[in-house]
Amino acid sequence: MIDRKLAPEFKAIDNIKLIKPEHTKLDNGCNIYCFNSGDQELVRIEWIFGNLRFDAAKPLLNMAVNTMLTEGTDTLTAAQIADKIDFYGAFLQVDYGYENSQVTLYSLNKHLHHTLPVIKDILTASVFPEKELETFKRNQQQKLQVSLQKNDVVARRDFNKAIYGDTIYGLGATFDNYKSLQRDDLLAHYKKMYQPSNCTLIIAGKIEPDALKLIKDTFDSNWKNGLEPADTTQPSLQPAADLFYYTEKPEALQSAIRMGMPFVNRNHPDFQPMQVLNTVFGGYFGSRLMANIREDKGYTYGIGSGLGSFKHGGSFFIATEVGADVCKDTLTEIEKEINLLKTELIPDEELSLVRNFMLGSLLGSLENVFSHADKFKNIHFAGLGYDYYDKYTSTIKTITADKLKELANKYWNFDQFYKVIVGKY
Repeated sequence: MIDRKLAPEFKAIDNIKLIKPEHTKLDNGCNIYCFNSGDQELVRIEWIFGNLRFDAAKPLLNMAVNTMLTEGTDTLTAAQIADKIDFYGAFLQVDYGYENSQVTLYSLNKHLHHTLPVIKDILTASVFPEKELETFKRNQQQKLQVSLQKNDVVARRDFNKAIYGDTIYGLGATFDNYKSLQRDDLLAHYKKMYQPSNCTLIIAGKIEPDALKLIKDTFDSNWKNGLEPADTTQPSLQPAADLFYYTEKPEALQSAIRMGMPFVNRNHPDFQPMQVLNTVFGGYFGSRLMANIREDKGYTYGIGSGLGSFKHGGSFFIATEVGADVCKDTLTEIEKEINLLKTELIPDEELSLVRNFMLGSLLGSLENVFSHADKFKNIHFAGLGYDYYDKYTSTIKTITADKLKELANKYWNFDQFYKVIVGKY
C-alpha cells in the first residue's frame, strides 16, 4: 500500500544518451541530417534557411518572405496548397526566427511522392501575389495595433531595441515598415535566400529507404543555386547608451517590467554555469523571484528570468507584470535577491533541488525522435558539438555554491542593468 505521506524516491540521472544524425550533402550544397527512429510511418522534414543580412531600410523582408511562402506559386494558389497537404493527412507550417527561417512538413512516408512536390514548388516558384501581400500588410498592421496596447509587448520591444540596437534582434516593426513592403523586394530576397547552398534539411522519424531516396532526388539535381550566394552575416550589436526607459500609461492597473543586459551566448564557457545560477534566481516555478515576489509579496502572478543565446550575441533578462502601485517595490525586491546571491552561498538543499529540476527537464524534453532533432539544431546552428550536452550535465552535477556566488559577482550589477517600465512607476 502506498504511504502518501512519504515523498516518492528519486534516482540520480547518470547520463543522457542522444540520438545522433547521419549526414549527407547533396551536389547542390544542401546538407541533410537524418534521425531515423520510431515505429510509426511518420516523418518530419525541415528545410531551414539562414536569414539574409539585416537591412534597416527594409527590415521586414526575412519575416515577410517566410510568412508568405505558402500564399501561392506559379502553378498553385494558397487554397490549392492547403488542399493538397490536407488531402494526404499531412501538416505544413512556416516559421520565422531571428537567425533562421524554415518550412516544416509532417507526412506519412507513403504520401511523400504527393506532398514533396508541393514543398518543391514553394521553395522554387513562390510568387507572392500582390493581392495576398496587401492582405498580409493589412492584417499585420491590425495585429500590431492590438499588440501595442499591451504593456508587456511594448516593454519587450523597448528592451530588445536597447540591448541589440539596429539589428534583426532589436527590430520592433512599425506600421510604416509593413506599409513599405514591395512585391519586387520580396521576390529578390526570396531568390537569394531560398537556395540549396543556404539550406539545412533535417529529417526525423521512421525514414524508409525509398522515402529518403525520393527526398534526395526531389531536392538535388532539380534544385539549382542562384548566381549570387546568400549573405547571412549580420551587423554587430550596438547597445544603447541610456539604461532606463519609461513609458507612462496613467490609467494602467499593471506595469510591465523588463530588465537585463547583453550577455554571452552558449559558446562561452560561463553560459552553462550561468544557466544553473539563473534557474536558482528566476528560471523555474520554485525560483527565488517567484518565492519572493509572487508567493511572499503577492505582487504578480508570475515573474521569471532567462538567458537568450543567438549566433551573434545573447542576453540576460528579467520579466514580469506587477500591480502599478508596487512597481518600485518590485525593483527593490529584485535587487535584494540579486545581492543575496552575490553575498551568500546557495544552501545545499536548494542547489540539489535545482540540479534535479534541470536534469529532469533535459531528460523529459527527449520524449521522441523529433525532440532529439531539436536538441541537435540547438548545437548545430551555434557551431557546437554533442560534447556540449555532456558538459551541460556535468556542470549541473558538479558546480559549487562558491562558483555560483563568484559568477553572480562577475556578471550581475543591478545598477548597470537596462531597465524598461511600461505603465506607472
